[in-house]
Amino acid sequence: MRVVELSEKTWPAQERLFGPRGAAEGCWCMYFRLPNADFMRGKGEPNRRAARKLARSSEPVGLLAMEGDDAIGWVAVAPRSVYRRLDRSKVAAPPDPDEDLTGVWSVTCFFIHRTARRKGVGAELLQAAIKYATKKGAKVIEAYPVDTKGGKASSGELYHGTLSMFLDAGFMLVEHRGVRRALVRKPVG
Repeated sequence: MRVVELSEKTWPAQERLFGPRGAAEGCWCMYFRLPNADFMRGKGEPNRRAARKLARSSEPVGLLAMEGDDAIGWVAVAPRSVYRRLDRSKVAAPPDPDEDLTGVWSVTCFFIHRTARRKGVGAELLQAAIKYATKKGAKVIEAYPVDTKGGKASSGELYHGTLSMFLDAGFMLVEHRGVRRALVRKPVG
């Protein structure tokens, strides 16, 4: 397995990985980037076009885990500032509302092909995301994973990643947010 950045060249692999549903219900990993009304209007083809436009740009978007020419996994990692929804999220709210978030990057989403699940692909993508964000100038990387200690989580929840995976990668638990979610951070710069 190798990990590559999403780009115009690697877009066809992501498109095949996400399939006609755009990973989940026409999302195309645009949920955190758009206000709710825009996201809902864009479900499906408009979100696919927006994602492809990002792939063609030089903006950081995310990484693909590849086996041969096929993507088997995806992680979204970019500066927190591009994820507009995080500003209104109780789960993603910074511990200090006056904190300068310059240099904070976020890992918002994982998508692992059903045939590659439970094989460590997510953990490898997370390690690659840490290296990628650090190389691009991140000072802190944060995420909003699901705590699976209380029982099994649905695949619909697991796109955030699991708390144990982030803790194993050296992230610190800032605090639990609600019953099953957490804010984690890793200083890198």
